[in-house]
Amino acid sequence: MPIKSTISEDNKTLTIAIEGRLDVSRHKAFGDAYAGKVENVDKVILDLVDLEYIDSSGLGMMLMLREKAIASKAEVEIINTSPGVLKIFKMTNYNKLFKIIE
Repeated sequence: MPIKSTISEDNKTLTIAIEGRLDVSRHKAFGDAYAGKVENVDKVILDLVDLEYIDSSGLGMMLMLREKAIASKAEVEIINTSPGVLKIFKMTNYNKLFKIIE
């Protein structure tokens, strides 16, 4: 499954793993991954270990998630970024908006 979400056993962390691409074609799947869940957790982790490509619409989707998380007082962390994706995050200053665990 290209986008998979799981809730930790203690119900405090939502992990969203993204495989392949994060672009406009994944808008609904990405939204479905956190809809109704982000409001009930303390932390959201975006696991990008298998993310190969992200475009401006994917970056926008991440901002929408961040806004929902902030409104719910949940922290957002990004883990397992590839060097190429990390470079995009730094070029767009996403490294200042998100906590990125390298």
